[in-house]
Amino acid sequence: MTQVVNAYVNWPFEHVDVEVIESRGDPGDHVAAARKFLRAMAQVRRISRRRGELTPVLVIHLSERGSFVREGTIARYANRLGIPVIAHMHGSEFAQHEKKSPKQVAKVLAACVKVITLSEETSAICARHVDPSRVSLVPNAVPGAHRVEKQRIVVFGGVVSHRKGIDVLQEAWRQAAPDPSWQLVVAGPIRDEHLVDRSLPNAVFVGGLKHDELMSKLDTAAVAVLPSRDEAMPMFLLEAMARHTCVISTTVGGIPELLSDGCGLLVEAGSADELTDALVTATSNERVRTEIADAGWKRFQEQFSADAVYPRIEEIWLEAATGSDSVRQRVVPSGRAG
Repeated sequence: MTQVVNAYVNWPFEHVDVEVIESRGDPGDHVAAARKFLRAMAQVRRISRRRGELTPVLVIHLSERGSFVREGTIARYANRLGIPVIAHMHGSEFAQHEKKSPKQVAKVLAACVKVITLSEETSAICARHVDPSRVSLVPNAVPGAHRVEKQRIVVFGGVVSHRKGIDVLQEAWRQAAPDPSWQLVVAGPIRDEHLVDRSLPNAVFVGGLKHDELMSKLDTAAVAVLPSRDEAMPMFLLEAMARHTCVISTTVGGIPELLSDGCGLLVEAGSADELTDALVTATSNERVRTEIADAGWKRFQEQFSADAVYPRIEEIWLEAATGSDSVRQRVVPSGRAG
């Protein structure tokens, strides 16, 4: 989510001036969180009092649980002040949250004139609470990359945890037993240490990396793998596709739509046997690996590049301003990408 918001700030939108309102602190720092929340509420109040040529539109980036309490409160407050609000949905566990708290979700979405989603599943859920015409499925966008020579490397990028399927990946890697010239690189902060098997052959756990360091790994990796049990639309997969990397992932969230038509290898979440087969295919068949990487890159260019996505985002922002051709848009981020 942080990457998405930062990309909006840096993109040269034609009709929109983007600014950021921080509404949360670091996880566990409740004092900082409370201060940023109150500061965000004050900023929204000041925005509502402004009068000028530019129309204010507030984009609330939502995930689940606490985000619907914190950013949801800001959304409803802005709505009461007469500011058009757009909900931009991100959470990988949003479906579970909506099942537990449907009334809370309904109240927050009711305060929004538009809802942007990352998957068909999330779109369908949101359409139960608001008019479907207000819901737009728009994928995340990532910058392109120069194509470089690939090496026999398989990269996992994300939080090393049960949710991301690290246990399944380790079992599948052992079963696949690829040629020793292949290496598995596990990049990401370790959340579930008890699941990590550091004796895994031809594998290295490099810990959390800066974004540019992870992208350097993907630049040269022939294969990217993300066997998650829950996801919305993982930026890691899009970034891999942008780099002509063959992608393996699971049938959760928006991933099936992303990797359909030969753009990636799909396996059932939690299935070590299916993941084993996919790893064997990707590491042993260069022709198939290249075809998948090329198909994924083409889909990225047509649907997920910044040039393809940002004009659609800007159009939704402008529509929220009731036809205004000039908008000052505030972005309220919540949660963290990963």
